[in-house]
Amino acid sequence: MYTLLRQLADSWALLALFLIFIGVIIWAFRPGTKELYKNIADTPFRNDEFKE
Repeated sequence: MYTLLRQLADSWALLALFLIFIGVIIWAFRPGTKELYKNIADTPFRNDEFKE
């Protein structure tokens, strides 16, 4: 059983994790998200209530 699980982890699980990683990278850099990420990055500067 251990040998089977190790072989599975060495081949198919590694491939699956690599494909998930590539998918996340493609999703993060897809066209049209520049404005969304700029909006999220500017969130801390929107609150002028605590301005000194």
